[in-house]
Amino acid sequence: MNIDLSNRTAVVTGASSGIGKATAIRLAKAGANVFTGDVQLRDETTAEFQSLGIHQQVCDVTNLDQLKSLINGAAKATGRLDILVNNAGIIMVKQIDDVSEEDWDRCIDTNVKAVFFGTKFAIPHMRKVGGGSIVNTASNAGILPRAHDPVYSISKQSVVGITRSLALCHSKDRIRVNCVCPGPVGETEIMEEGLREFADREAAVRKFIYASPLARALDRMISPDEIAQSILYLVSDAAEMVTGTSVTIDGGKSLGVPPEA
Repeated sequence: MNIDLSNRTAVVTGASSGIGKATAIRLAKAGANVFTGDVQLRDETTAEFQSLGIHQQVCDVTNLDQLKSLINGAAKATGRLDILVNNAGIIMVKQIDDVSEEDWDRCIDTNVKAVFFGTKFAIPHMRKVGGGSIVNTASNAGILPRAHDPVYSISKQSVVGITRSLALCHSKDRIRVNCVCPGPVGETEIMEEGLREFADREAAVRKFIYASPLARALDRMISPDEIAQSILYLVSDAAEMVTGTSVTIDGGKSLGVPPEA
């Protein structure tokens, strides 16, 4: 599919690595003016972004002033805002007995509050140009709760709920709101953080792959770019009638217990 985003302005959070980085690159290559934020900028990403004309700045999405500055700055610089990808997020693998109020606040503020307020800050700019597209990064944990990370699962189920509710509220503004629900994605900070918890990294990788039937069949994890391609579709004119949708890209992990190999 040949997608043309020329003259459109996009903001992507959590864009220094993984899904956010792949998405920013996809949007820029499709012609969009891309503005990105992340709590930590990376030299290797900076060089690649500069070659594609992608703007970046430090942005901790739990700091609403910084989040608002990123979104308003992009709109001011180009005179418009058409696309927002609320991608920044963190993992939390703890049982309820071990979850502190600080843990809860950090996960919910990053994964839920920032999505809601990022959308709030973007909507006035999108109204001015007659509409727009917002894509939130949820998780297959937002479709199928997981026993090992209840707070994370709660946060991602909330993202799915935000997506559906705000899609309904702002259809009148021609603002579409969708989300992607990735499964085991390699080469991301969340995956790397999860793998560090295991003494045997290779065994852990095999465990993640084995949990997803297509990942097992193909003998690999999902790539960040595969998620980015779905996001690119959702923000494009090809998805003009798609809103409130959760696109599950998890290799079938949320379908149920996979067949034996």
